[in-house]
Amino acid sequence: MKNISLPFSVTALLMLLLSGVPVLRADVKMPAIFGDHMVLQQDSKIPVWGWAAPGEKVNVALGTKTADTTADAQGKWRVDLPPLPAGSTAQTLKITGKNVIQIQDVLVGDVWLCSGQSNMQFGLMNEPNAADELKKADEPQIRIFYVPMKAYIHPQGDIAVTSKNLEGKWLVCTPFNIHFDGNWGGFSAVAFYFGREIHQFTGKPVGLIGSYWGATPAQAWTSLEALEKYPALDHFVKEYQTRAARYTAPDAKYKDIMEENDAEMAQWKAEVEAPFHTAMANWQLTANEYKAIGQPPPPKPTLARPGPGHPGLTASVLFNGMVAPLIPFGLKGVIWYQGEANEGNGLEYGTLFPAMITDWRERWGESDFPFLFVQLANYRQPATKPCEGNWAWVRDSQLHTLSLPNTGMASAIDIGNPNDIHPKDKADVAARLALAAKQVAYGQKDIVYSGPLYDSMRQEGEQIRIHFTQVGSGLTIGTPPWTWNGKPVPPPTELTGFAIAGADKKWYWAHAVIDGDGVVVSSNQVPNPVAVRYGWADNPRCNLYNKEKLPASPFRTDSWPN
Repeated sequence: MKNISLPFSVTALLMLLLSGVPVLRADVKMPAIFGDHMVLQQDSKIPVWGWAAPGEKVNVALGTKTADTTADAQGKWRVDLPPLPAGSTAQTLKITGKNVIQIQDVLVGDVWLCSGQSNMQFGLMNEPNAADELKKADEPQIRIFYVPMKAYIHPQGDIAVTSKNLEGKWLVCTPFNIHFDGNWGGFSAVAFYFGREIHQFTGKPVGLIGSYWGATPAQAWTSLEALEKYPALDHFVKEYQTRAARYTAPDAKYKDIMEENDAEMAQWKAEVEAPFHTAMANWQLTANEYKAIGQPPPPKPTLARPGPGHPGLTASVLFNGMVAPLIPFGLKGVIWYQGEANEGNGLEYGTLFPAMITDWRERWGESDFPFLFVQLANYRQPATKPCEGNWAWVRDSQLHTLSLPNTGMASAIDIGNPNDIHPKDKADVAARLALAAKQVAYGQKDIVYSGPLYDSMRQEGEQIRIHFTQVGSGLTIGTPPWTWNGKPVPPPTELTGFAIAGADKKWYWAHAVIDGDGVVVSSNQVPNPVAVRYGWADNPRCNLYNKEKLPASPFRTDSWPN
């Protein structure tokens, strides 16, 4: 990106000083999301914005498309260039004010924001086939952008500058860039596989913006204003207010919570952790002495207080630092992999997650752009009881989020790892997201893009008949495409994962058989059944698929609170 300064008058300098706007903004300045090698969204208006001196005239040109504007009293400006078709020929975006900025090697195609927690952050180099995939990562028509992990109490106007060379800038997708971009095995494996599939499908350039952070909950990615709209989410607002009360200095708006967190952690280690370890060592010596004389030792020391914890857990702080600076950059849509950090209240996630999606869409102002998400994979030890665990509730909330328009879900219920919250098969996750994108985002109607989804139930005497949508060419008993230990699943002989209950709400394993486009469920322990659940556990043993080899989503027919 070239920045060519033009003459700057003393009068303009005085105006800037009197206005309180930093002198650095006398020159036109662009947010970090604009840079060499970028991809702009095709077939929709192209927002371009930045900063300049108040009242400064700014011209923006891309090819034959131009627009003029004037910076407002705060030095902010924005134009919307008219829509452009996709193009793989590099162009230059030129911004002219008192200086000239030339952003080079600009392509026009589809831009996808890739966000969530650690399973989205999981880098390509963590994949089992990383060495082979890296050899195929030379994709000049795919561009990647890694948003630095930053948390702020107030929404930021730009992405934070970091010392890492590959963060906060557009990069051509090469083996080197995809390997070293990011901080955990390179750029997101899910995002890379998804982007490659979309590029092969459309033949158009693809831009991938990676904005993710492991172990973070959905409320951290949701704006404060959105949380304030829902009484059920008020406790997140109070959590935010408690944190925000610490930030009273004039520059607090621009202070990264990470800085405070590091200082708090250092203080905690000195004041709490180090004395605790000393006390434990002394206790062990004393305990040994007591043991030698056959007496019980004194109580063990305890930590005076816990450490400050993850800086990205507070409500809204990641929206402020890692999403707000991207708005209103043109997008085709969003892919999202998150939910593990909200396992403590899966029912609440049914309010929180749709609220976040709706808020993002409203803030971008581009109607209901496609929002595609991953339903949590199976995790922990295989289920032994008909209904147990927390993750089923999160999956159920994810399933019901499909009621929002232009959403799609890729279930990962069959490709998890009981011993690792980060299953390594990200290729199948991305392939299923891409299937959803082809239908939801690109309007391809002649494909099966989802596994079977619960539609309705009907009681038939001592059994219940379940009807599904997305049955494709038919329901079948299937096996996963990948197993965590490399051992193939034995050929199944019967449907598993179904539970049934009567009015007493006691769940029993059920006998289930496929009958046309439905499943008939029963149990001799439940003569008068009223409800069915499927795959209702952290790691359920379930094997219902359609013949296109896509797994059925876990579901429940009841509305019971537990």
